Amino acid sequence: MSGVKRTGVIMKRALGEIMTETQDRKPLTYKDAGVDIDAGEALVETIKPLAASTKRPGCDAALGGFGGLFDLKAAGFNDPILVAANDGVGTKLKIAIETGAHHTVGIDLVAMCVNDLVVQGAEPLFFLDYYATGKLDVKAGAEIISGIADGCRQAGCALIGGETAEMPGMYQGGDYDLAGFAVGAAERGGLLDGSTVEPGDILLGLASSGVHSNGFSLIRKLLEKNSLSLFEKSAFDEEKTLGQALLTPTRIYVKSCLAAHKSGLVKSLAHITGGGLLDNIPRSLPDGCAAKIDPAAWPLPAVFAWLKENANMNPGQLVRTFNCGIGMVVCVAKSDAKAAIRLLEDHGEDVAVIGRITAQKGKAQTVMEAPAGCWGYDSAWRAVSGEDQ
Repeated sequence: MSGVKRTGVIMKRALGEIMTETQDRKPLTYKDAGVDIDAGEALVETIKPLAASTKRPGCDAALGGFGGLFDLKAAGFNDPILVAANDGVGTKLKIAIETGAHHTVGIDLVAMCVNDLVVQGAEPLFFLDYYATGKLDVKAGAEIISGIADGCRQAGCALIGGETAEMPGMYQGGDYDLAGFAVGAAERGGLLDGSTVEPGDILLGLASSGVHSNGFSLIRKLLEKNSLSLFEKSAFDEEKTLGQALLTPTRIYVKSCLAAHKSGLVKSLAHITGGGLLDNIPRSLPDGCAAKIDPAAWPLPAVFAWLKENANMNPGQLVRTFNCGIGMVVCVAKSDAKAAIRLLEDHGEDVAVIGRITAQKGKAQTVMEAPAGCWGYDSAWRAVSGEDQ
């Protein structure tokens, strides 16, 4: 009996201690874990007007629902084929993070996706973004989305939604990552596949705005190796700091290239991204064709001359890593070249005739041949896709 009574006293005392500990213990919230729901909602409210500014036929670009809607019929399509693309900005984001300048990488994000759509003859319709960070900074987030909205307006597509993910432990400090998703459409039979390209066709190069969004791992390694500050004056653009110059956003070619395509002048398009001129042009050509490119047809922009010298890159490495001043290549029939150049220039493009299509056996290739002195190299040089550079 005494044993039962003691047991009861012990149990009562233990229960009291547990209750006291529970009362003293502070509740653990999602915010304590590093996720601020209020900040996320504040960002959504801040960017709603930005999304609304991208409104286009087929979509009202309103945010806040669980998904975005698009009406293809209202956009003017009768029998459309949908084309989708996704991409990111890569380690160019580190330049934005280190300088605190976040607007232009939003434009880059859109550009990398919509330029991939237009090379297939598709009109970009809508865009969604994924923004992941360790700790949500509403101001930085609003700058990023502002850039995305800017890019969407340039491309004529609607920003219909996205995802903001605050993930402490996955990203450190102010680090963040971006991914973009774009959907476009073309009428059935209106896609570009390069099947009509043939020997004798002319290749037009549309000028890039700079490095665009490829090769930044090499660039950052170069900055580190040479102890260069992003805040010092740029050696290749005296009006900007090095960081500002490197953050020049990727050019969006959608409206000019769509106009050329709809005019019936374009046989194929190649977006010059990772792999440069060497690896990207063959993707737009049928087997049995080679793109013969003359690098002397356009000047090497200052940023690439600076990269070439400071990284000590040979010609093959340079043209396979960077766009070297050409962001889009347009293939047209020789008889249509003058009309295509005029139309593209009317849409604001800087156009150069950079080469032609020749016949060859086997898979499509790019062949670049330059005389001595071209782009600052002492000797004549040659670079061919599929060969070690």
